[in-house]
Amino acid sequence: TGHLVFSTLHTNDAASAVTRLLDLGIEPYLLASSLSAVLAQRLVRRICPECVEPYVPDQSEVQSLGLADGGEPVPTLWRGRGCDSCRRSGYRERLGVFELLLVNDAVRIQIQSRANATDIRNTAVANGTKLLHEDCREKLLAGKTTAEEVARISPHSQAIQAAE
Repeated sequence: TGHLVFSTLHTNDAASAVTRLLDLGIEPYLLASSLSAVLAQRLVRRICPECVEPYVPDQSEVQSLGLADGGEPVPTLWRGRGCDSCRRSGYRERLGVFELLLVNDAVRIQIQSRANATDIRNTAVANGTKLLHEDCREKLLAGKTTAEEVARISPHSQAIQAAE
């Protein structure tokens, strides 16, 4: 009836939310014509600004996070050493990381053909969607959160890699 509706659905990423809705029995033509966007979000702990310090990660940490492929210089990362302001945790407050899938014509075709989440994700990326792990990588390299937080929400199967 033309009403804008916001809803919550628990999935690992934005593309999986589309396939979850299809699995719940929504007809592909209805979903494709009515869905505007899907936002996936996670919260990570923010590094305490009072005690943040840079460090150079060892090679195993760089490899486990997928931050360099061998030819690139090792990036500087950041962590909180712990202070009175953060109660010695090294963290203060939380920060959102996001993945916004805008449903355009290419994604609508994928929905109508009941494509799997991988195909929908690939189509969305080809049309400019920044994935959750890419936003994590940006916030990690900007010194807003730590490698531990990123690894917690972005498992090795979705290793944080530079955008190709």
